[in-house]
Amino acid sequence: MHDMNQTSLGLSSSRAMVGAGFMVLAGVAFAGLNVATQWLTMKLGFPAASTAFWQYAFAFLFSLPFLWRAGLSAMRTSYPWRHVVRVALAAFGVGAWVSGLAHVPIWQAIGLVMTSPFFIILGARLFLGERVGPARWLATAVGFTGAMIILEPWSDGFSWAALLPILSALLWGASSLITKSLTGSERPETITIWLLVLLTPINGAIALAAGFAVPTGMALGLLVLAGVLTVFAQYLLTLAYTVADAAYVQPFDDLKLPLNVFAGWLVFGYAPTGYLWLGAAFILGASLFIMRNEMRREQVAAAT
Repeated sequence: MHDMNQTSLGLSSSRAMVGAGFMVLAGVAFAGLNVATQWLTMKLGFPAASTAFWQYAFAFLFSLPFLWRAGLSAMRTSYPWRHVVRVALAAFGVGAWVSGLAHVPIWQAIGLVMTSPFFIILGARLFLGERVGPARWLATAVGFTGAMIILEPWSDGFSWAALLPILSALLWGASSLITKSLTGSERPETITIWLLVLLTPINGAIALAAGFAVPTGMALGLLVLAGVLTVFAQYLLTLAYTVADAAYVQPFDDLKLPLNVFAGWLVFGYAPTGYLWLGAAFILGASLFIMRNEMRREQVAAAT
C-alpha cells in the first residue's frame, strides 16, 4: 500500500510538472515564431496577410506526418462544429488583434490582451465546471500585474480602439476553452490538425483580398521555420491543456512576456526597461506558486 501511495504521489507531481513544462515550451516556440514573423514583416517587408497564409500552409504540410501516422482516423471527430467555431473564434481574434495594433501602441495592446486569463478562468468556472480556488485567482492576478509592470500600458492615453485587444483576448479565451472541452474526448493530433486545416483556407482568402505575395530566398526560409514552430507551439499548447486544468496551466502562459522580450533583445537588440525584471519576477513567482499549490493539492488528494 505504501508503494502504491508513493507511485500516486509521483504521478501527481509529474502531471503538475509536465503540464507546466508543456506550456513553457509552447511559450519558447511562440517567441521564436514571433521573431521570425517580425523579421519577415518588418525587416523584409513581406505582407502580413501573405505571411499568415504561408505560415499556416507550411504548418499544415508539416502536420501531415501526424495525419499519416494516425491514419485518416486522426481527422474523425464527433464534434466538427466545435472545431469550426473554435477556429473561427481564433481567426476573429487575430482580426481584432491586428486591427487593434493599427491604432494602439504594441506594449499597450499586449498589456490589454493579457486579460485573456481572466476570461479563461471565468469561462472554466461557468462552462467547464472547473473549481477555481483562491490560489488560482491570486496567481493569475499577480501574473497579470507583472504584465502591467513590464508593459506600462497606463503611459499612453486610452481610446475606444484600446477595446480591440480586449475583444481579441475574449475571443482567444473562448477558443482556448473550446480546445479544453475537446481534450476530454479528442486526441491532441486531431485538435492540432483541424486547426491547421481550417486556418489555411481562411488565411488564404484574406491574403488574396489583401494582394497575394509569393516568398523567395530568405523570406521562404523564414516562413518554413515559422511553419515548423507553429506546429510545435500548437501541439505543446494542446498537450498542456490535456495534462492539467485550463485554470491551472493558464498562469504559465504569462511567461511568454519575458520570453518574447528576451527573444526581441537577442535578435533585434530591443533594450528592455528597468521594470522588466520586476514584472518578470511577479510572473515567474505566480507561476511557481500555483504549480507548488497544485502539486500539494494533488498529493493531499492522492494520500486521502
